[in-house]
Amino acid sequence: MTVVYWLAYGMLGGGAMLALVRLGRGPSLLDRVVATDTLLVIIAAGLAVHAALERDPTVVPVLVVVSLLAFVGSVSVARYIGGMLLSSADDGQDVGLPEAAEEARAAEVDR
Repeated sequence: MTVVYWLAYGMLGGGAMLALVRLGRGPSLLDRVVATDTLLVIIAAGLAVHAALERDPTVVPVLVVVSLLAFVGSVSVARYIGGMLLSSADDGQDVGLPEAAEEARAAEVDR
């Protein structure tokens, strides 16, 4: 059982570290939002692994709260960015898109 603990928590910890790197480096707002959502999913997965391996059902309400927080946060940010894109439709430039997408869009306009 110890090997299962180490493997499960090691993989979750590695994923959390990679998500934190993406959260810090960015480069765009959408990258940071996806990294935050991924981090919340990893936290929920860690709670689920703990509940399963320890056979502890008292963690389940916390798991539900973290999952709802991740969902509501993702929907809120998506609506906010959608509003930004609608309000910036006048100048023809999308706010919040990664730089590569903006460069690709500019390349298509040049053709």
